Amino acid sequence: MTNMGSADRFVRFAAGIVLIALCLLPPSAPVLSVLGSWMWAAFAVGAVLVATAAIRFCPAYRLIGVNTCARQ
Repeated sequence: MTNMGSADRFVRFAAGIVLIALCLLPPSAPVLSVLGSWMWAAFAVGAVLVATAAIRFCPAYRLIGVNTCARQ
């Protein structure tokens, strides 16, 4: 059962990859000073975004009744 359309999946996947990539930069990178102690939270959010894009299902969408799949 899926509840995410292709545009939604693409945006989630891209945002997840960006968040994960930011967290994997070397500690001396200036952008990491912005993340600070939120680095692990950003990594977790990125991982969840990539995972939900991969399986095409978002539990939060299910709870609130949202479905971004194209109507058949």
